[in-house]
Amino acid sequence: MSDTQVQIKMHGSVGDIDPASWDACACPETADGKRPFDPFTTHRFLHTLERSGSVGPGTGWTARPISASQDGQIVAVAPMYVKGHSQGEYVFDHAWAHAWEQAGGDYYPKLQIAVPFTPVSGRRLLTRPGFETTGRQALLSGAVQLATDNQLSSLHLTFCTQSEVAVGVGMGLLHRTGQQFHWTNEAYTDFDAFLATLSSRKRKAIRRERRGAAQFGGEIVTLTGEQIEARHWDAFWRFYQSTGARKWGTPYLTRAFFDLVHQEMREDAVLMLAEIDGHPVAGALNFAGRDALFGRYWGCTEHHPFLHFELCYYRAIDHAIAHGLSRVEAGAQGQHKIARGYLPVETHSLHWIADPGFRGAVERFVIEEREAVTEENAYLAKLGPFKRGG
Repeated sequence: MSDTQVQIKMHGSVGDIDPASWDACACPETADGKRPFDPFTTHRFLHTLERSGSVGPGTGWTARPISASQDGQIVAVAPMYVKGHSQGEYVFDHAWAHAWEQAGGDYYPKLQIAVPFTPVSGRRLLTRPGFETTGRQALLSGAVQLATDNQLSSLHLTFCTQSEVAVGVGMGLLHRTGQQFHWTNEAYTDFDAFLATLSSRKRKAIRRERRGAAQFGGEIVTLTGEQIEARHWDAFWRFYQSTGARKWGTPYLTRAFFDLVHQEMREDAVLMLAEIDGHPVAGALNFAGRDALFGRYWGCTEHHPFLHFELCYYRAIDHAIAHGLSRVEAGAQGQHKIARGYLPVETHSLHWIADPGFRGAVERFVIEEREAVTEENAYLAKLGPFKRGG
């Protein structure tokens, strides 16, 4: 199939694209009626971000999704945004922006192909089955051309897949790696079976933390689907505001986002709440994919020892084992997760820099960074809590 047969179009909103056409590219596996592998690239999630005002005017995220069509049918799409800053991305290029602006250039606006505020790896160049090669190349070529035509400094694809990296590198984009910590389900029958694989010292430490968390004076409930009520979102909004104000200054998501999740995505949500006399005092919000549980947000209105570890890490493991999920991805960064069974994995991103001289400097940086990430991951893996040789 030649490039001339594919038409690229930039849209003003994910809502401008038919949901069925988008999801035929983003999650074709849902044709069997089961969950998507990645709930974050679905039309309903991305449109919820827009409808809630979490992205859009005043946020620094302007939705400009692109599509590739052949013979009138959309065969590939990508969630693309014009960015006025580098917040909410989790692949940090602030130093690049500072260096370019110190040299007299304008780093912003830039183009970003990503899921806003979501450091979860997955496909970013979304194609219908059978259009993987043509669709990815068309979307990347189109995005680079749009950046060039609008004299933008750069294009970034964050938390993409290794197969997308291969396409991007072949087209001249720069490959960058990062680090996260994931828990892998080795067909454990229960949490004790997982603990049995750990060294004695780590096993005792986790049991001590779980006992300590259980003494907070209430009970922990795990809710999903119709079990989640509007009042639970009221409570979680308070938790989210507290964490968001502490971490980011201004929370990224609006209150309306959680209302829309209640309406559109309750079946995707897994909400873990710590309650005292029926009153929630802490909570963790996860989203479930077909094979993984994705931990996204945590917050509390009361501090209780070890409750964060219990809700965010251990209850997530419990849920994954109970539902046969292959892994838990507990969000960005956090070497403290290693002692709790979450081991380092590499994440990937692609970057196109317009200016040749600046591109050369960034290329040298990402090469050195990749080597450092590989070495650190290998070192940290050796520090894991598992029995040696097991």
